[in-house]
Amino acid sequence: MSNNPLTSEIKIVVELDDNRVPEKLKWTARDGGVVAEESKAVMLSVWDSKAQESMRIDLWTKDMPVDEMKVFYHQTLVSMADTFERATGDKKMSETMKDFCDYFAEKLEITKK
Repeated sequence: MSNNPLTSEIKIVVELDDNRVPEKLKWTARDGGVVAEESKAVMLSVWDSKAQESMRIDLWTKDMPVDEMKVFYHQTLVSMADTFERATGDKKMSETMKDFCDYFAEKLEITKK
């Protein structure tokens, strides 16, 4: 940690069944006004600069409906395209990614929400 006294914490609590399958997911981000909110799925990516690779945690509860998972993936892909543009300034590639997102939604027959 740096010498900066300001910190922020995001916490994910995973309740497991006897087979270690997620039954409940709760997350807290007090700076964002979120305290122990339930979720059916979580995707977390962390960049390991030394190894030059991303590390991921993908969790979903056993009662996550497949139709909601499809929408969750679509919305995640769209947000990744937006984040990519903000992080790199590469508008052309972001638009290409969004074209894929439109194709993805069309093939899965989901509507944008």
